[in-house]
Amino acid sequence: MHDSIFIQSYIAPCGELALGSFQDKLCLCNWLNEKHPGRVGKRLQAGLHARYELQASDITQEAARQLDAYFQGQRKSFDMPLLFVGSHFQKSVWQMLLEIPYGQTISYGEMARRIGMPKAVRAVANANGANAISIFAPCHRVIGSDRSLTGYGGGLDTKKFLLALEGVR
Repeated sequence: MHDSIFIQSYIAPCGELALGSFQDKLCLCNWLNEKHPGRVGKRLQAGLHARYELQASDITQEAARQLDAYFQGQRKSFDMPLLFVGSHFQKSVWQMLLEIPYGQTISYGEMARRIGMPKAVRAVANANGANAISIFAPCHRVIGSDRSLTGYGGGLDTKKFLLALEGVR
């Protein structure tokens, strides 16, 4: 017997997302047009010993409502119970994403310093790339130390769109 990760699709102005919930927590907000298709999904299913079930839940519907408000410029922070599935290191990086304020950016190097591992810049970047809860855990706010927009699972155009929506120049 497997538990279910309830998933539904969400059409954002900059692409399509899959929203997923597991036991009353949001565990997935991932771009369908992603750089490494299937990687996040397989990790989630394995880590939670669960299968995807295409069905909206109260959590995914609330996530969609909060995303609507975000894309309409009416919401700057989210109020969702999140479930991060990954290594201890990945979870520490994803937790730090939650501390980056709306409309601000941070470099991968600064993030590595803040978690007390200044030489772990590449590992921080890889953990960002493995983030399964885009927008809610705002990995789009992490940029290169030279202010360049480096990789983003949803593509650089999507990253540009999200930062522009938040007023980042």
